[in-house]
This record gives sequence, structure tokens and C-alpha cells, in this order.
Amino acid sequence: MLTALSGTLANVAAVLLGGLAGLLLGGRLPEQVQRTLLQALALVALFIGMDMAWALRELAFGPVPGVVVGLVAMVLGAVAGELLGIEDALGRAGERMQRRLRGGGRFTEGFVAATLLFCVGPMTIIGGLQNGLAGDPTTYLLKAGLDLVAATALAGVYGSGVLASALSVLVIQGGIALGALALAGGLLSGLDPASLRTHPAMLTLTGTGGLVLLGIGWNLMLGGLDLGERRVRVGSFLPALLLGPLLAWALGLLWK
Repeated sequence: MLTALSGTLANVAAVLLGGLAGLLLGGRLPEQVQRTLLQALALVALFIGMDMAWALRELAFGPVPGVVVGLVAMVLGAVAGELLGIEDALGRAGERMQRRLRGGGRFTEGFVAATLLFCVGPMTIIGGLQNGLAGDPTTYLLKAGLDLVAATALAGVYGSGVLASALSVLVIQGGIALGALALAGGLLSGLDPASLRTHPAMLTLTGTGGLVLLGIGWNLMLGGLDLGERRVRVGSFLPALLLGPLLAWALGLLWK
């Protein structure tokens, strides 16, 4: 179990270290510098999001292009997310943590932004499968390095809410890794996690995850420009990460 969680624990440590560094540096930096750093992180998130979303261009299910599948997943995901109140639930969770940890300022905003940034994307899924199935933490170690830098920049602007997102990383990534470990001797025995990168369902997940990440990058940019009231309700799109692969699987059955 410890081997399966090794990458997750390293990622949690990276978020905490980056968040602490951001808290120490953030108060010493002028406000304009903090905003510019946030804009830099936003540009990187937008770039990664576009690169991930491009995976939809590589897909086609008979006459249905991958972009249409991504669009349907996002639309249905948005409806489901709003009906379930996911965005508001994330906000309430952040507020509860803020009260318990006595955080101030933009705690909730930082918690939600960091949670989505650190936990949305194919590296979260593939890394968990690699770590759980094969005991290989390589992908999560690479992700930890990226999250270390991102946590530093985010904490410098949003404060201690970024530190609280380490709990989200622990629960989500650890859950995936332990789930893969539980299945390692059963249905998924012998599966090469690397092969998932080119599987239609994973490409759909990558593409829809990229669209969600674009929303995160947009929100970060608005924060850097002090225009937060125009942000995308990214949390409401999270069901699309499940619906996208399900649609790909269903269409794959129709057009083999």
C-alpha cells in the first residue's frame, strides 16, 4: 500500500512545500508582481489546456468527430454539474476549511482553483494506475515538480487555501492508486498503463480535461486582472470528465 501511495505522498509534499514557499514570499512581493505571477501561471494553464484539448482532433467515431463528443460531454456535464450543485459544494467545502483552519483573504478561491488545477488531467489518472498497478511513481513525481511551482505561485496570491488543496490531492490521487492496487490481481491484471494514452476513452478524457483546464486558466487570468466576477464555473463541468469516456465507449461499440 505504501508503494502504491508513494507518488501521491510525494505530490502532497510538493503542494505543501510550494504553498509554504508562496506564503513566505507572497507577503513580501508587491501586489502588481503577484498579479503578474498569476497571469504567468494562467498562460501556462491555457497552453497545457489547449494541448490536451487537441486530443479531440485525433478522434473520430464513424461520422462523429471527437470535437462533437467533447462538446456533448461538456454540455451534459454542465447540466449535471449545475443540477448537482458541484461548484457551490466546492465553495462551501472551502469555506468550512477556512473556518476550521482560520484562514483569511481568498482562502476558498485558492482552495477551489488549486484543487481543480492539481487534480484535473490525464496525469492524475495515468499516474494513479501506474503507481497502483506497477508501483511506478514516475508520472506522479513529474506532476509533483509541476505542482510545486504552481502551488508557490498560487499561494503567493490566494494564501493558505492552496495548502488545503493538498488534502484533495491525497484523497483523489490516493483513491485512484489504491483502487488500481485493489484491481491489480483481478480484472486489470497485466494491463500496461502506458497503453491507455492512445485509447479512445483516455483521449476523450484528455480532451475534455483540457477544456476544463482552459476554464481554470481563464479564471486565473481574470484573477490576475482583478476581474473575478466573470469567471467560468469550472466545478460544474467536472461530470464531463466521466461522461466523455462513457460516450467514447458507447460510440466505440457502434463503430468498431
